[in-house]
Formats: sequence, structure tokens, C-alpha cells
Amino acid sequence: MNMNDIRKNARENLNGSCRVCKNCNGVACAGEVPGMGGKGTGEAFKANFDALNNIKLNMRVMHDAKDIDISTEFFGKRMDIPVFAAPVTGTTLNMGGKFTEEEYITWVIEGCLDSGIYPMVGDTAVDSFLMTNLEVLKKYDGDGIVFIKPWENPNVIEKIKLAEKSGAFAIGVDIDACGLITLALHGKPVMPKGIEEIKELVNSTKLPFILKGIMTVDEAMLAVEAGVDAIVVSNHGGRVIDQTPGTAEVLSDIAKAVKGKVKILVDGGVRTGVDVLKMLALGADGVLIGRPFVTASFGGRNEGVTCYVNQLKGELKSAMVLTGCKDIESINESIIYQK
Repeated sequence: MNMNDIRKNARENLNGSCRVCKNCNGVACAGEVPGMGGKGTGEAFKANFDALNNIKLNMRVMHDAKDIDISTEFFGKRMDIPVFAAPVTGTTLNMGGKFTEEEYITWVIEGCLDSGIYPMVGDTAVDSFLMTNLEVLKKYDGDGIVFIKPWENPNVIEKIKLAEKSGAFAIGVDIDACGLITLALHGKPVMPKGIEEIKELVNSTKLPFILKGIMTVDEAMLAVEAGVDAIVVSNHGGRVIDQTPGTAEVLSDIAKAVKGKVKILVDGGVRTGVDVLKMLALGADGVLIGRPFVTASFGGRNEGVTCYVNQLKGELKSAMVLTGCKDIESINESIIYQK
């Protein structure tokens, strides 16, 4: 199986919910929420892709970076590459409905673990989806991270306890989902959170706590004040608000403000190992990838996921050789071309 086969199969299996375009840039699916597109004009989705694509690298070939190490560690877990499968949920709502949530998340979890990375799973407007995700995750010794929508705090804490029982090694809240249209259509009460509310959630668990949906320096600093262990620089794939900048445009300033105080993760438009390298150079410790894992799983099940991760590994290693980076720690902003 190769990525061309996977993409062809995915195009059929996604039942029109995603065109599986050559460039997953948000153009063809603009406004398709529910679905796999970006909200409104789709410009926030497009901005993620374009901002990352517009970054160019300094090629360097006179160096001693020959034995490349692309492995890293998060929360005591060793990873072959600093990539997580982002918490994308909702087969019936967003992915054409051909496969069940259990089938989809099983393929993602198996494929990730087989290829040396970890999955993130989440909840959505359909309450049973979270339970399905947790049940499947538990079968794999809880080797993953659980993200919960920003419901009222007692509801979030209740779900955190369920995630703990599944064996998950970290917990997250994707606070940017407070404006998600798919939740509003189901009458689900999600909401923004003040710093004291976030502190309450952080203190409700002994597991590392991740806050996803940070797009400004001031909110990154508030997240640090709230005591989170990691943030995800994210605009929710352009699915919650139109007209935001791309994550690659804001990442560097956020990293300069809070690097070393919390782990910095980022998503948005990451498609290749070269994209991973760019995000790391801008200050991220690791990246989340969403839509391509949907394509990989719908096109090749767990084997498709493994195939995609292996492609990322090869691309990242090659790009590091050609920019003079011998390991993840040596990647920095000096490899980014500045006019």
C-alpha cells in the first residue's frame, strides 16, 4: 500500500465529506462545517496552510549532521517523531458516515502505536463518541491523550475522571471549541473559560494538562499562570472562527514568551515532514496533525496511518540533513530563510 492508493480509497470512503485534494488547503471545502472544511469563507483554514507554505528554509550541506535522531519525549513517553494524531472526532457528523466511530478511532490508535507515536482522542456533540474513544483507548493500555470540549466545569471534570480510568497519560481541553458550530447545532453548552475555571480543571487531575486553542501571547501567558503543562497553538483547523491568522504566523511570538515554561504544541496546515520541521524551528516542541490522519485511516485503516507516519519520518529526516540539524533539540529559527 502506498499513499496514492490510500488517497484514492479515502476519496471514495469519505462520501464527499472530503475531496482529498492534492493540496489539503481548505479551498474546495470552504464553509463546509459540518464536514471537513473551514468556517465561513474558509480563510482561517487557508491561512494555516498558506502561512506554513510561505516559510522557506535555509539549505545547508557543509556540516556533520549525518546520524539524524528524530525522536523526542513528551510526559515521560518516548516518541519516534514529535507528531501526535490530533483529536478529530465525529464520523457521522463530519466524515461521510461510511465507517463507525469505533472503526475509525481503532485504526488511528493502532496505526499510531505501531509507528511509534501517540494518538489523541476526543469528544463531540454525540456523547457516545467519547465513551467509544475511551473504551478503545483502554484496550490499548490507555496509550494516548484525551481531549474534552469546554463544557461546564462539573461536566468537564466528570469526563476527566472517565479519561483517567481509561489509562490516558495526559488530559486536554480544546477551549477553542467554545464556538464550534457542530456543537451549537446539537444544543450543547460549551463556553469560554476564565483563568480560575481553568485552574479548577488543572487541579482536578494529577495527569499533565494541555490547553488547546491558544493564538495570542497574552493568552499563552494566562495559560502559564493557570498552571497548565502544555498549550496547543491552534485555531481549531479554521473551523470555529473565520479570518484568523495561520498558526505559523503567531507561533514564534508565543514561543518567545513562554518557551521553557510549558510544552508548546501546534497544529494547523501541517501535512509533511518539512512542515513539521518548520513548526519546530518556529518554537514548537511538537505538532498535531488532523485531517491527514482522517485520510490515512479512511484510505488504508491502521496500515494507512502507519504508512503516513513513516512518510513523515522520512521527510523530516531528509529535511534535517539538508538544514544541518542532527536532532530535534538542534532545530531552531536559524534554519528559516529571512529576506
